[in-house]
Amino acid sequence: MDRRQFLFGAAAAAPLLGARSAFGAEPGPRDAELRALLDTFWNADLDAAPQMATERGLDVGPRAAQRGKLNDASRAGRNAWIGARKERLAALARISPEDLSPAARVDHEVTTYTYRRAVDGGLKYDFGEGQAGFGYAPYSPYVLSQLTGAYQAIPDFLDSRHPVRTTEDAEAYLSRLEGYATALDANTQALELDAAKGVLAPDFALDAGLAQLRRQRAVGATDASVTRSLATRAAKTGLTGDWAGRAAAIVSAAVYPALDRQIAALEAARAKATSDAGAWKLPDGGAFYADALAFQTTTRRTPDEVHRLGLQQVAELEAQIDTRLRRLGLTTGTVAQRLTALSARPDQQYANTDAGRAQLLADLNAQTAAIRARMGTVFRTLPAAPVEIVRVPPEIEDGAPNGYAQAPALDGSRPGRFYINLKDTAEWPKFNLPTLTYHEALPGHVWQGSISLGSQQIPMLRRAGMGFAAYGEGWALYAEQLAAEMGVYEGDPLGEIGYLQSLQFRAVRLVVDTGLHFKRWSRARATDYMVDQTGMPRARVQREIDRYCIWPGQACSYKIGHVEWVRLRDEAKKRAGARFDLKAFHDVLLQGPMPLVVLEQTLATMFPA
Repeated sequence: MDRRQFLFGAAAAAPLLGARSAFGAEPGPRDAELRALLDTFWNADLDAAPQMATERGLDVGPRAAQRGKLNDASRAGRNAWIGARKERLAALARISPEDLSPAARVDHEVTTYTYRRAVDGGLKYDFGEGQAGFGYAPYSPYVLSQLTGAYQAIPDFLDSRHPVRTTEDAEAYLSRLEGYATALDANTQALELDAAKGVLAPDFALDAGLAQLRRQRAVGATDASVTRSLATRAAKTGLTGDWAGRAAAIVSAAVYPALDRQIAALEAARAKATSDAGAWKLPDGGAFYADALAFQTTTRRTPDEVHRLGLQQVAELEAQIDTRLRRLGLTTGTVAQRLTALSARPDQQYANTDAGRAQLLADLNAQTAAIRARMGTVFRTLPAAPVEIVRVPPEIEDGAPNGYAQAPALDGSRPGRFYINLKDTAEWPKFNLPTLTYHEALPGHVWQGSISLGSQQIPMLRRAGMGFAAYGEGWALYAEQLAAEMGVYEGDPLGEIGYLQSLQFRAVRLVVDTGLHFKRWSRARATDYMVDQTGMPRARVQREIDRYCIWPGQACSYKIGHVEWVRLRDEAKKRAGARFDLKAFHDVLLQGPMPLVVLEQTLATMFPA
């Protein structure tokens, strides 16, 4: 049996065929031609992105050589990536949607939408990250910051995704370690090109990036995290050889000199940086932010519309939280002040120790197991969706997001992962944690990703090679609401408050992201607003605000996506009436990630009037 089929289980296969039948069973005359073209695109992407091949568990057989390579982080690589998408648009245009079945038409529309955004943005804005970055190209404007850059991404990739099971794996690791030095220099060169155009992350972001770079450089080559990762895992697997010595030699001879060059270049660039936090300062910054917002939300909402929506939703959620706090006798102070006091209560705190962190992770695992037992009540597609809950690596936690998910390998060799930043456990009061679990693990990112990856009816390009922030983050926020609708907070009023605080937190993001990038708010003003509205710890909020400064528009994808998922469900209910089936609605996940404007059309087909 195919391991991928085994991983997702027979339960995923049966309803999957029915989900596509909503589009009509008859294939179009050019369906096969489109599928072959999309498969060609997918294989070309694997050729150009060996790290993705490893992440998906596809660097085997004829792709075994990919395991020793890294993505091209150079500016030439970015330009080639954009040029390839321009060529793909031309190839797609030669296939008329009229010659496709409704299902294939969705594949065509999603792919065309994706490449059009990449080409238009990439040609219009000649700066920032390429495909080797986080996945927000061409709207990730800073190649180096506290969040972006090879110095952060590659050590984490080598440690958490590169396998070390065989001698060949270990040799491939060493090859990639040499490639790490090349990627660092490519980043450095791109930084210098962009700095000459006036494109630099804010000074506080460069300071944080420099601190992390210096921390990585400060240890001896034998104690470097990239050396220890290989040595430890090789020893655990029983591989003989001087892996630590060989890795340390590469670090000393190639990686550390490249880090030194990057530190020097970043120090020089830092002298030109300002504290201006918003994208408005970039070349054609107003247009850049409007385009970035459209890219991240896959809607047509303007920055002003998003700002006003955020203010409205913040007020509505604040009123709901206030009502529930009063029911518990918590009446003194503003809503944010009462939430802050609640967060600081001893019964809501984990010890900021290794033991406290271990207990927090154990509780997250217990919450995941509990919600898993309920999934059959609202889903008919039930993937195995194994998930590991792990700590963000300490060496990058200063700049890393507070939480994020990672998709499983397609071959089942690695489960989905939910990373939580445990720099300070005081940032995670207990009443906040259940909804975080539902967002990142089940029924959120890991669950949605497992269903999409397990779908045999959509092209592999769409299953594993495309993502849309508003679709995925909107689903994860919808998953928080779904968990509440499933009754997880019955008898847990504090947990319900944590859920509403999470929604409010995402509504506040609409205000501060548009505030920073559209209304020219300062970093301090955005931070104060978020603290005053949410009651969350300032250190946690500061990391959030600093993240929004680096990825314009991305923070808006959550609540905009949530608003759209809920609206589209309500409209499907209205059209279908008594015929509406929530489990059938959730089977839209089998159609794979897509822009929200395409999701609306897809659900209209699945649930006609």
